[in-house]
Amino acid sequence: MIGWVAKRHFGTEKYADIVANGFMNDAELRILSQGQAFLWQVRYALHMLTGRAEDRLLFDHQRTIAELFGFRDNPERLAVEQFMKRYYRHVTALAGLNDMLLQHFDEVILRGQQSLETVVLNERFETKGGYIQARSRTLFRDKPSAMLELFLMMAQHPEIEGVRADTIRLIRDHRHQIDDHYREDPLHQRLFLALLRSPGNVPRQLRRMNRYGILGKYLPEFGRAVGLMQHDLFHIYTVDAHTLRLLKFLHGFRKAECKKEFPVAAALMPQLPKLDLLWIAGLFHDVGKGRGGDHSLIGAYDVEQFCLRHRISSPDTSLVRWLVEHHLLMSMTAQKRDITDPDVIRDFALTVRNETRLDYLYVLTVADINATNPTLWNGWRASLLRQLHAETKRALRRGLKNPPDRDDWVRETRTEARSLLNTMGIASEQIDPLWDSLGEDYFLQYAPSEIAWQTQGILAHQPEQLPLVLISAPAKGMTEGGTKVFIHTRSVDDLFAATAAAMEQLGLSIHDARIATSNNDWTLNTFIVLDHQGQAISDPERIEEMRRHLVEELDDPDDYPNIISRHTPRQLKHFKVTTEVLIEQDPANERTLLELSAPDRPGLLARVGRIFMEQDIALSAAKIATLGERVEDVFFITTKAGEPLTDPERQQQLRERLIDVLSV
Repeated sequence: MIGWVAKRHFGTEKYADIVANGFMNDAELRILSQGQAFLWQVRYALHMLTGRAEDRLLFDHQRTIAELFGFRDNPERLAVEQFMKRYYRHVTALAGLNDMLLQHFDEVILRGQQSLETVVLNERFETKGGYIQARSRTLFRDKPSAMLELFLMMAQHPEIEGVRADTIRLIRDHRHQIDDHYREDPLHQRLFLALLRSPGNVPRQLRRMNRYGILGKYLPEFGRAVGLMQHDLFHIYTVDAHTLRLLKFLHGFRKAECKKEFPVAAALMPQLPKLDLLWIAGLFHDVGKGRGGDHSLIGAYDVEQFCLRHRISSPDTSLVRWLVEHHLLMSMTAQKRDITDPDVIRDFALTVRNETRLDYLYVLTVADINATNPTLWNGWRASLLRQLHAETKRALRRGLKNPPDRDDWVRETRTEARSLLNTMGIASEQIDPLWDSLGEDYFLQYAPSEIAWQTQGILAHQPEQLPLVLISAPAKGMTEGGTKVFIHTRSVDDLFAATAAAMEQLGLSIHDARIATSNNDWTLNTFIVLDHQGQAISDPERIEEMRRHLVEELDDPDDYPNIISRHTPRQLKHFKVTTEVLIEQDPANERTLLELSAPDRPGLLARVGRIFMEQDIALSAAKIATLGERVEDVFFITTKAGEPLTDPERQQQLRERLIDVLSV
């Protein structure tokens, strides 16, 4: 872009002529030349590797080019991540230079003859044509604090459109003054906190500070994360870009238009006591990445030091440190634990301790998920987090010393479900024989409305018409949740594998599964499914097509064909994901918890189901999460006799079989 302007306006192909004309200085010429040289090297490597004019730095080529550039894996970062950090830093420097020069060209060349209104803000700053500028070329040399004051002024004056090019250059020329002595100055600390506490669009000013290289200078912990990436399909942004997107989402929750998509977050934001604590937690939540060890603990230490340095009160410091240390807790609990289990809710509530922490953690979690990958947020994840937030708030208000009694929980659920069924004209004499065949876990897993829906369907269904498939879309106008598929049939080996394969044939992804078996050997299986775009299915014709297909395929699972082998998507082939299996006990529910991390592959769930069948394992529930090129699934299992899997030999046999099949 700069080159085209040089050709058009100056009639030259040499960047040095832009310097000679006073539009660029020697330091900027060096950034431009070094950046171009690096990009040309990368481009040449791409052409050499592919044998054609390939100008896209695809995943396919990044590892090889990193090796060509001499990068090697180390304990903290992969070679490809080191190479890409260098790439992003060059690109960021060029983008900042591009912004400044194009604005400079616009001001001098295109609008040079216009008379722009000048408004004095104070003795240091004024606006010209809506853009802020320093009133003296020596301002940042004489008063270095003005580099922070400038962003505070923009936060306090939202009508300011941006920074004039000459002042951007002055910032770039003087930002080297921000050192340890600068950071320890109480005046500078007060200015930065005043910015964070401004009622305006704080994240926008933090993005500007990052663009002009000030944020990473003032917060060196953040600076180390600039350009840092993780080589996977899940984290698609560098750490600094992800962090600033997270802050942008948090600010967005304050806007009226977000109430429809993020109703809980939008309702909570005005209730949070101090927004500046949220901005601080957001800034530090991922700064520990790429430094070895648990990034949550590293970030928690860093943010505590920041708070101590800025004289933030002890209670506020404690809150911010807790948020950074536990910023993954809510998403992990919602996606990997059975949040219908009262004990899971109580354990989570014991860690959270109070409603203030819970509310801060909820909005931080929602923003974090949305800022990680645009495809990650969907109605099902939203419903899980909303349910966990609501149940935890109820537990906190009831008091952690007064946990709900499981018998009371079952009794209340049965009473409410029976009442609903009675209003439909279904008598207790019809209900009791069915319910008597179900264990109490069934009434812990489902809400009364779901139990009534399933009971009504089973009682109206003729046993010889197997299997019963009921499908329920989210209620009209409801933005959260997934499509529920309920299957009632005789318990048959390989049923879960057959169901998973049939779902895949329909282009559906399973996100949650609850497997229940009655004492007379009938299964009551419920799945939450989404389409390939992560959306619930609500079209009546599509739902009927799903129902017919599932009935046909599951009518006789013994005849179900082997899973059709499909091509693995191109991008997935370039990632080496190690299959890992963790087995631990869930004594409160008398079952075993199996966590599986494996490469994502077509038919994976069906393969897992077949392995369970081979190993005589019964599945009671599953939580399914696909994170880019890998899956992180949780299965709640027992032996066929309904007992926890405690035998070390059987555990090792199951672990080895899963790793052997899923690592291929």
